[in-house]
Amino acid sequence: MPLDTRTTRIATPAGELIADVADGVVRARGIPYGVAERFRRPHPHPGWTEPRDARVRGPAAPQISAGVDSVAGAVVDDLEQSENCQVLSVFAPVDAVDAPVMVWLHGGAYMSGAGESPKYDADDLAREGVVVVTVTYRLGVLGYLNPCDPAAENLGLRDQLLALEWVRDSVAAFGGDPGSVTVFGHSAGGDSVVALMLAPPATGLFTRAIVQSAPLSLRSGRDRVTEAQRVVLRDELADPVAASVGEVLAAQLRAVVRAADFGRVGGLPFAPVQGCPPVAPTTEADARLADAASRIELLIGHTVDDATPFVAEDPRAMRVARLGRVGRAVLRVVARRITAQMFAGPAHDFAAAWRRHGGRCATYVFDWAPRDSPHGSCHSIELPFLFGADGAWADAPMLAGERPDPDLAARMRRIWAAFARDGLQGLPADSLRLAAI
Repeated sequence: MPLDTRTTRIATPAGELIADVADGVVRARGIPYGVAERFRRPHPHPGWTEPRDARVRGPAAPQISAGVDSVAGAVVDDLEQSENCQVLSVFAPVDAVDAPVMVWLHGGAYMSGAGESPKYDADDLAREGVVVVTVTYRLGVLGYLNPCDPAAENLGLRDQLLALEWVRDSVAAFGGDPGSVTVFGHSAGGDSVVALMLAPPATGLFTRAIVQSAPLSLRSGRDRVTEAQRVVLRDELADPVAASVGEVLAAQLRAVVRAADFGRVGGLPFAPVQGCPPVAPTTEADARLADAASRIELLIGHTVDDATPFVAEDPRAMRVARLGRVGRAVLRVVARRITAQMFAGPAHDFAAAWRRHGGRCATYVFDWAPRDSPHGSCHSIELPFLFGADGAWADAPMLAGERPDPDLAARMRRIWAAFARDGLQGLPADSLRLAAI
């Protein structure tokens, strides 16, 4: 890749890109990997004939907040929102040659977030010698719940698959090795990683996976929630295809309220639907797990206090919090128990199932929290240790004004990159505890 001190031009199969170069990292943003009509499967982007400026961030998918702002701060406030959201960004070492590739799937309850967010800038991770690709995909109703067709495809997951096909066909232009791809994601992004591991069309597109704080306990029992939401959407949208984006999001909000009637499983209103392509039916789940375990190395884990933000949103918890120190202590115990039920237990159960099917797997627990923080080592707390433009996480309430521990951040990035490069043999142990020393 010929470069000067400010920009470089990169020839990809779709056309030439103009990218940033800074501190040893090539950054190409807003690269379109696909095109799609509303409620339709995406197709590869047709490409361009003139050099395309990839120094500008691409759009986020149309969305409403999923509540993560209460711990992570604003994620997409500075981004345009568009249904033409099939874009990705690449962060690559300037001297990359056959470097391992890490493909990031953001979280946000399948309702919010974007790979283009400054919070997911991956310069520091790329400096570990890996090429990082951050993906933006369809969300909410537009990605996971067609109001008119119960058998419709999981379009957000289809977007992710298409992005992985783009990586296979194009990442070599950035010095990445398409035969050494790790998919990693947090929360809904981690849940997406699990769905992709079990999806037949994803076979061969990646060989390693990292699942961070995925709500795996909410993967089953979703049929009633989905159908109840579909009824609301049909009532609200006379013509879902012709409706404006604002009308769709307004109807989505009402569907989310309806989902809350179903208790904990309704806390994840949208997610890949079993049996709708590319997700295999539940009757094939065990066979798919065995097949995936034979091909993919897995690192899976959670934070110590993953459930804290979700407990805090409960009106009953708000009343308990008024009891001061005693109330906070009670809430910490409750959050730890729900963390065990929603995140820790299911993660270890999945790891055990992976091993039973002959798969190779390691686990981790992330345990760092700002001093005197009410959030503890909460959901999303590990993200600033992996990602972020300078100052991007300064508004995150979960950090309580502190900067992430630099030594732990460096260690975590080294471990994640080593796993992408060498798999489990690159890890210091099969069970990791990530905490400040």
